[in-house]
Amino acid sequence: MALKITVIGTGYLGATHAAAMAELGFEVIGLDVVPEKIETLRRGEVPMYEPGLDELLRKHVAGIEGATGRLRFTMDWAEAADFGDVHFVCVNTPQKHGEYACDMSYVDAAMESLAKHLTKPALVVGKSTVPVGSAERIAARLAELAPAGGEVELAWNPEFLREGFAVNDTLHPDRIVVGVRSERAEKILREVYATPVAEGSPFIVTDFPTAELVKTSANSFLATKISFINAMAEVCEAAGGDVVKLAEALGHDDRIGKKFLRAGIGFGGGCLPKDIRAFMARAGELGADQALTFLREVDSINMRRRGHMVELAREAVGGGSFLGKRVAVLGAAFKPDSDDVRDSPALNVAGQIHLQGGQVTVYDPKGMANARRLFPTLGYADTAEDAVRGADVVLHLTEWQEFRDLDPEALGAVVGRRVLLDGRNALDPERWRAAGWTYRAMGRPAA
Repeated sequence: MALKITVIGTGYLGATHAAAMAELGFEVIGLDVVPEKIETLRRGEVPMYEPGLDELLRKHVAGIEGATGRLRFTMDWAEAADFGDVHFVCVNTPQKHGEYACDMSYVDAAMESLAKHLTKPALVVGKSTVPVGSAERIAARLAELAPAGGEVELAWNPEFLREGFAVNDTLHPDRIVVGVRSERAEKILREVYATPVAEGSPFIVTDFPTAELVKTSANSFLATKISFINAMAEVCEAAGGDVVKLAEALGHDDRIGKKFLRAGIGFGGGCLPKDIRAFMARAGELGADQALTFLREVDSINMRRRGHMVELAREAVGGGSFLGKRVAVLGAAFKPDSDDVRDSPALNVAGQIHLQGGQVTVYDPKGMANARRLFPTLGYADTAEDAVRGADVVLHLTEWQEFRDLDPEALGAVVGRRVLLDGRNALDPERWRAAGWTYRAMGRPAA
């Protein structure tokens, strides 16, 4: 008999996972405790911007004309528990307020709410990014609370989604990691992921702690690589070097690779910053804090880049003060192909300049609504051209393709001064300089 799947939590991770499981041929129920989210998903609409996800939802959500009907949504824990053989828990693990540590309250609440209704054999699979040691504790709690007792097992299956590529990353993962304690749990997860495994995705079986460590280790490595090239940008500025050429030369070494070597205003979003901080906090609890002290410097370099961009902008408008100066910010999302503005370096820079008296106008292709909610006092424009109108300086802070395709001449006709600071090293300096712009980027010679 075919496995039935539930997905607990239908945010960014959960909505994508639920739609992908339906695409792989499973009957799926998605559960959430937020009524608005459930209503949106039942209409086949996505509560966030993720390329390709809305099409995938509409292909499978029950009640939509022409859909397979394999995917439906509920707020009823008993219904989900009765329906599912495999329960994927995909809820958020934010940073604790005022601490580095991870807030496990959403995961714990989801596990306990589900456990009380598990009256038949089931596999509960954690996908959330959690501190190492959490699975051990949760497994004991499930066994204690579930009416089916020992017939309810836990597995840990970390997610490796990149925002902007989440659908592809779920259907064609570069690896599948499962932390299990029994052959039964492994067999069930091999069945769930049979299609991507048959297509060549590696299937890596580990214990609980290793599975929990994979995601935080991967994010720590990527954060370190970004902060490394940003540290090199600081050295390049001091020495008169060009960090873009430096990164190009380093990237040809296949031990290093080209990815994540673009210097700029650093990383943000809902994963990297909070994951490396939670990792440091957990290492301290385990008595292994010295192993991760380098991550403090990684975090520090990253945050320093934002302040450096503010200083470059201050220099660009005359060096003294932002008062009475118009500053255009191109970008609000923490990365392109996403509307996620959590810990966005672009909005952080915009907010700092605004607090220092600058008249800031922001434009982003997809992140405007979320940015307005988070920073309601900033100015917002409907187009890049409107954002830069009359500006004393233009800051390029999220590397959308739309911004790479901008016409420097057309933009030059509406700005106050043709001064561009490229905080992502993603635009063509020659093209902008040829159109009479003063182009400046982090870690590169001024001209």
